[in-house]
Amino acid sequence: MSRTILRMLLAAALSLSSGVACAQKTAAAPDEAAVRAVVERYLRGLKFNDTVSLHEAFWAQARLFYVKKDGTLGEWTQASWYASFAGSAGKEEQGDLRIASAEVSRDAASVKVVEDYPKSRYTDYLSLLKLGSRWWIVNKIYTSEPR
Repeated sequence: MSRTILRMLLAAALSLSSGVACAQKTAAAPDEAAVRAVVERYLRGLKFNDTVSLHEAFWAQARLFYVKKDGTLGEWTQASWYASFAGSAGKEEQGDLRIASAEVSRDAASVKVVEDYPKSRYTDYLSLLKLGSRWWIVNKIYTSEPR
């Protein structure tokens, strides 16, 4: 009889833990959708050289970091990065831009973006935070390689 009770308790515990995991995934789904929407605004900004979309996606003090050709740290401020779009504002870029992965934990998220252009491939790692009820990209690191 004690084995039967033990089996029932074990089955109940397994059922409860899977239910908690499902509830956590369900609760994260709206936040993941919101994170992806912010990143899609970012991708629209890149695709169409649209700084309005970029402003809507990035926290004003966000920084962009990369490794320069000489191996040192490179950095863009928002203002300097947006200024680099001035000559091609509104022009559609040829390429495939996509979210490769997204992970959300409460009020923090990490998203990997891949941008395949005819002559280069960029890989971005975006850090997002939920401030109030809104998600923002607060940091970006990236790398590029010729194709």
